[in-house]
Amino acid sequence: MDRQTVFNEVSKYLTHAFEVPEELITPEADLVEELNLDSIDAVDLMVKLQEFTGRKILKEDFVSVRTIDDVLNLVQRIHAEG
Repeated sequence: MDRQTVFNEVSKYLTHAFEVPEELITPEADLVEELNLDSIDAVDLMVKLQEFTGRKILKEDFVSVRTIDDVLNLVQRIHAEG
């Protein structure tokens, strides 16, 4: 699963589910500070990532996620662990 595909899916989800303006979604964007996601939104994003990857994402793994880039790294790592 390439990074651009994951970025596109995350971007599409954030735009539709949370009405985040597409231009704000960059790899460096902070989920809380810049995109205004709260803890419930983060749980929703985690569930969406599980659906997208078909793999379980542990809460402990998601706790350190702060930016879009962190999300991409997490998905790539989980996918690689298979």
